[in-house]
Parts: sequence; C-alpha cells; structure tokens
Amino acid sequence: MDEVRLENFRCFREQQTARLAPLTLLVGENSTGKTSFLAMVRALKAIVSGHREYSFKDAPYDLGSFDEIAHHRGGRGGRATKFAAGLSDKRRMRTDEPDLFSLTYEMDVTFTRHGSVPVVQRRRWQSEEAWIDERIDKGKIDYGVGSSAWTWNPDFAFGGDDDDQRPPSLAPSWTMNRLFLRSIRSGEGISQRSEDAPMPSQGEQDHIELLARLAGLGMIARPPHGNRVFAAAPVRSKPHRTYDPSPYAFDSEGSYVPMYLADIFFRQRKRWETMKTSLERFGKDSGLFDEIAIKPLGRRESEPFQVQIRKASATAKGPRRNFIDVGYGVSQALPILTELFRKDSAKTFLLQQPEVHLHPSAQAALGTLFCQLASQSRQLLVETHSDHLIDRIRMDVRDGTTKLKPKDVSILYFERGNIDVNIHSLRIDQEGNILGAPPSYRQFFMAETRRSLNI
Repeated sequence: MDEVRLENFRCFREQQTARLAPLTLLVGENSTGKTSFLAMVRALKAIVSGHREYSFKDAPYDLGSFDEIAHHRGGRGGRATKFAAGLSDKRRMRTDEPDLFSLTYEMDVTFTRHGSVPVVQRRRWQSEEAWIDERIDKGKIDYGVGSSAWTWNPDFAFGGDDDDQRPPSLAPSWTMNRLFLRSIRSGEGISQRSEDAPMPSQGEQDHIELLARLAGLGMIARPPHGNRVFAAAPVRSKPHRTYDPSPYAFDSEGSYVPMYLADIFFRQRKRWETMKTSLERFGKDSGLFDEIAIKPLGRRESEPFQVQIRKASATAKGPRRNFIDVGYGVSQALPILTELFRKDSAKTFLLQQPEVHLHPSAQAALGTLFCQLASQSRQLLVETHSDHLIDRIRMDVRDGTTKLKPKDVSILYFERGNIDVNIHSLRIDQEGNILGAPPSYRQFFMAETRRSLNI
C-alpha cells in the first residue's frame, strides 16, 4: 500500500490522504485518530484480500457501532450518513497465471449503515486502463466496467429484492463469478462513449479480466495479493511463571507466544535455533537480555515449561531467570519480536506503541530493527510516542547503516483541529531531517527545551 484515503471516518471529516512507505511512523497527541487509522488500514487490507465483510469490533480495534465510527460534525451538521476509505498500490501486482500481465491499482470503498453496523455499500477498482464498480442495495449487486473510451454493463445482477432485509454483502457466488467473466469475454453490453472510440481490444479485455480477478470476481481460490496482517495491541500480555503446553491461536496481546516458542523448541529445532539467534541478537543490541531458553519441567512435551532469560555481564554469564522476574520490558517486546522473526511472518505489521516499558536505549534499538526489516515486501506501520525510536530511524537512514532509503520512510503527523484531525505526510531527507512539518510538530518538545535552557 502506497496511499490511504479517509473521509467522514471518526475524527477525519474532509478527505485525508496519507502516504505510506515500507516504514511508516504515526505520531501525534493522544486521541488524534492514530489507532482508528490503523483499524481502517486493516479493514482495507482485508477487503482488498477478498474478505468483503469486515467488523470494526475485532481486537485490538473496537471502534463500536456505525454512530461511533461515522464522523459527527456537531450542531446542525449532524452525523455523516456514509464514510469512505481507499488505498493505492503502485507496485506491480502479479497473478499466479503467466498469461495475464501485472498492473497497479486503486480501490475505494463506501460504507453505510445496516441497523447499527457499518457495511460495504460500494467498491470501485481502478487501474491504468480500466475500472470496475460494485454497488449493492438490499443484497443485490450491480456492476459497471469500463475505461475512458467505453463502458461495459454486464446484463445481470445478483441476489436481493426490494423486500430483502439481509445485511448487504459483496460476496458473489461461484455461478455469478462465471457469468461475470463470460460477459467480459463475449463483449455483451459494451457501449461506445464517442463515435471515434475503438472497441476494446483483446488486450483491454484481458486487462479487465485481470482487474476482475484482483477484485475477487474471478475463479481463483485466493487473490494473488492476499497476505496476513499482524495487528498488535498497545499493551501485551503479562508473563506467567509456568506455562502448560496447549494449542495456540493468534491474539493481539501475544499470550500465545510462549506456546509458539515451546512448540518450535520441541518439534522444529532448526526453526527454534534460527528464532533463538534472532531474538538474542536483538536482546544484546538493546541491552534487554543475552540468552532466551525454554526449560521443560518434565520429561514429556505435555508437561509444564518455563521461559527463561539470562543477562550476562562483562565477567560472568549470570543465572537464568524466569521470564516473570526480569521486568515488563522483555514480555512487552517479545510478542512483536517473535512475529517479526517468524519464518512465516506477516507482510503487514500494525504496531501500537512497541516501545512500552522499554528503556530509551532499547527503544532506539527497536528503531534500528524496524529499519533492518522494513522492505517493499514487508510493510511496518508503527504508532509511537518515542523520540528515541524516531531519532534512531532518522540517524540510521542518514548514516546508511541499513538498506532503507529516505523515500522508504513516511512520518504521519496527526494534528488536532477544532473537531477534526488533519494528517500531514512528512518525509526525511538524506541528512535525516524531517521535511514539511507544520509549526505544531514538536512544539511541546521545543518549548520544554527552551525552558530547560532558561531562554
């Protein structure tokens, strides 16, 4: 994702456009919409990956009902009846089928209410050559397809009637998928916009078909750009003195992480050694720990275990200590670190205050780690209040200590207005300087600095 657009969503009234990069930092005062922004990013990722029905109440983001999500202008302005969001992806997305070429695209979504629940009312996909509109009303889906020169109106709709009270759904059936693609291939329903406009070529028809496949309308089991999103809560789970082995499932607070580590320790020793090496490298760089270990408390995998940490000194290794006895910094960082280092890690990370309970030197080390791991194939969006983390990223880009370039970093500054919030997309230059910052950016810090210097 290269760009996200919001309108009438929570505290964002006018359309806001935010530039994303491999590493994007979200900064600003409390209650300026940073968490809401992350929630919408996850919603857009879900919708673009084929999940057309999305809940804004799933952990770690509980945004409430439609009335709590749609922007309220106050006074006579009232509450918006719809809210909208969109994304742009300028990277070349390729399908799994070699006979179809690649394309860049934009997707825009309009949400309306069904009772108290926000639901998708419209999706519009647009590439360099064509567009597809999906519009629904009372469960009925209508389509429009076209380009600047022509339009295509497939002669069918799917589902619903005037008395249908079901929630709207953009989940077309297998039969409808086949009808849609058959209509595209046959050319039925094409209308000219101008007398001299040529009929769509075979290449343009192929482009439309690929766009339809990316929109989830084709007959493929998985959209080619689908990927897992890791969304972490701002406060992670508390450590325990002992753990009982059990099946684990992802949760935003990371309570599953000790079970995951124990599972690869017992069953996948090569993966455990790789994970252990990565964790210990960061532990040493940050000063948090020098060694991490799983200690079985019995002879069988089904018996309890402990997670142990060792902090060495210049002259001695020191004893291993229980996870619960080494402070909250390690336990708060471990879920994020584990997910970042997993072999099957997510492609998109949405992190809220990863610096919680970390010493400033560890916060800075986390900034370096983000610089090392962010790339065109792994996108990190980090909400942070840490100057140490931000300054380390700026210095690492300036000094070229990683492959991350200035263009690969975006700083989104959320500035509070009267009842609205404006998003400023800031950049950094080759010297690590922040470009385009409004006067209010860092105003508090500068005032504190002047006070400390008595000027």
